[in-house]
Amino acid sequence: MSAKKQPADAQIYQLKITLKDLAPPLWRRVQVSNRMTLGDLHSVIQLAMGWSNSHMHQFKVGKTYYGSSYPDDFDGTTETKNEEQITVGEVLAKPKAKLTYEYDFGDSWEHEVVLEKTLPPEQGVKYPTCLDGKRACPPEDCGGVWGYANMLEVMDNPEHPEHDEMLEWLGEEFDPEAFSVEAVNKVLRKIR
Repeated sequence: MSAKKQPADAQIYQLKITLKDLAPPLWRRVQVSNRMTLGDLHSVIQLAMGWSNSHMHQFKVGKTYYGSSYPDDFDGTTETKNEEQITVGEVLAKPKAKLTYEYDFGDSWEHEVVLEKTLPPEQGVKYPTCLDGKRACPPEDCGGVWGYANMLEVMDNPEHPEHDEMLEWLGEEFDPEAFSVEAVNKVLRKIR
């Protein structure tokens, strides 16, 4: 796409972002402008989920990939389009539309992003904003979904031979059920 299409009227998109393959589910519900670029949506997802933005990422919509300005993916055969040249409204056209957001190609954290509904902008509300969510973000570099499941198992068993080492690696108390919408909105203010 050579030029960015702008919708005639700004709309607010309510998105549900769910980290795939985890049970119980880990998710966030956010509201963003349909005029936001996918690059900006990347920042929203990072902050809302609790990631540290220290790894590569990409979006996948159908068979099309969007990401940073690198020209292609690792195999040199898949074109990755510039995420700064496409808006959320261009790739999520109607409620129930989905895209995949992958963060950290080593751990391969895949997120499903679903457009739940569109709304008019609300007077006095600053976007993006987080409405709700469940569970804490896994620690970076813990080995993806399967490494995270193993980490939780080790943490829950003080008799496990790796228990003390895991607690030391975490460096602080980690509560996998913790989530605060207020804390997320505090960090989202940085990009409003």
